[in-house]
Amino acid sequence: MTASRTEAVPTDAIETDATGPSRGEVDKTLRAILCDVLGLDQERVERFDAETGLFGHLPELDSMAVAGLLTEMEDRLDIVIEDDDIDGEMLETYGGLLAFAEAKAVQG
Repeated sequence: MTASRTEAVPTDAIETDATGPSRGEVDKTLRAILCDVLGLDQERVERFDAETGLFGHLPELDSMAVAGLLTEMEDRLDIVIEDDDIDGEMLETYGGLLAFAEAKAVQG
């Protein structure tokens, strides 16, 4: 009988398959990013739904914070966000940001 060895997996690592990470994994990672970048309380972010307003609704999400948010999304979701990809609609609600992140994650 051989001993099995387990390795620590970073908590921000996401599982993927041939079509990219699961919706739940992208959602979980995106919520963690919002907490970390904007300094939001985890309980508050857990209550976000698709209609929760972001840019223009959260004082923490100003134009400077957007740059940090997008950079963290690229790093943690292993995606590339081009300048042309960014519009006000994707940042308007949590649902819009999640849909954007999911689409980019599938593109890989």
